[in-house]
Amino acid sequence: MNTHVGTLHQRTTARILAIANQKGGVGKTTTTINLATALAAIGQTVLIIDTDPQGNASTGLGISRDNRENNVYGVLMGETPIKSAIYKTDIPQLDLVPSTADLSGAELELVELDRRSHRLYDAISEISDRYDYILIDCPPSLNLLTLNALVAVHAVVVPLQCEFFALEGLSMLMKTIDRVRQTLNPQLEIQGVVLTMFDKRNNLSLQVSQDVRDFLGDKVYRTVIPRNVRVSEAPSHGKPVLIYDHRCAGSQAYIGLAKEVIRRERQLNAAEVA
Repeated sequence: MNTHVGTLHQRTTARILAIANQKGGVGKTTTTINLATALAAIGQTVLIIDTDPQGNASTGLGISRDNRENNVYGVLMGETPIKSAIYKTDIPQLDLVPSTADLSGAELELVELDRRSHRLYDAISEISDRYDYILIDCPPSLNLLTLNALVAVHAVVVPLQCEFFALEGLSMLMKTIDRVRQTLNPQLEIQGVVLTMFDKRNNLSLQVSQDVRDFLGDKVYRTVIPRNVRVSEAPSHGKPVLIYDHRCAGSQAYIGLAKEVIRRERQLNAAEVA
């Protein structure tokens, strides 16, 4: 199962990140869209691959459900070359491979296919030299779609809502990442954990933030994403919040997160060169 795991990561120019948390409602898709937009805004070429059957990342970037004939389902099934499933968005330097509801049945179909855990890895290898960053928006469950993402990426960005059971869900995800690292992708790591829906007036938000930082230390980004009405409104307009209202607190937070992600990448590259 380890065949070819190293070759993509050694030759690719793209840094490939999964945005993952098996819990729903933590700001995963919002983080994917707005982190990608912020990266594009500071000069990076970015591709989002939407692997969530709900297709919210695709809708949130203005790709209508009627305009997704070529999509990630066809890519995973081997019916559509990934180059044919890349759509331009309205944001310069940001492209998208959209999702459709067909993806909800993909798990059962993937079980019957060769290299069922490596289908996304194989597809990305065809286009990885086109981008600086490839972000994969994962479904809110630890299934075969998420496994495909974890096999294909260098690292995981984990959005974590500031709520009571946050650490419990995080420990489950960390165990899954450890298993994938041991068996399928030895380079896999957590790039960072981003605290979302943070309310500084709420004692629980403050307590969860402190607990997560005590538990994970420097793995937690300094930037926190605040609970923000404009962030919630933006998807209904088919726009990232950075386009919908670039001055709001949520937009400024995602710009800060993008800068932290790039800073960590530069530190990693410097350590590898040294």
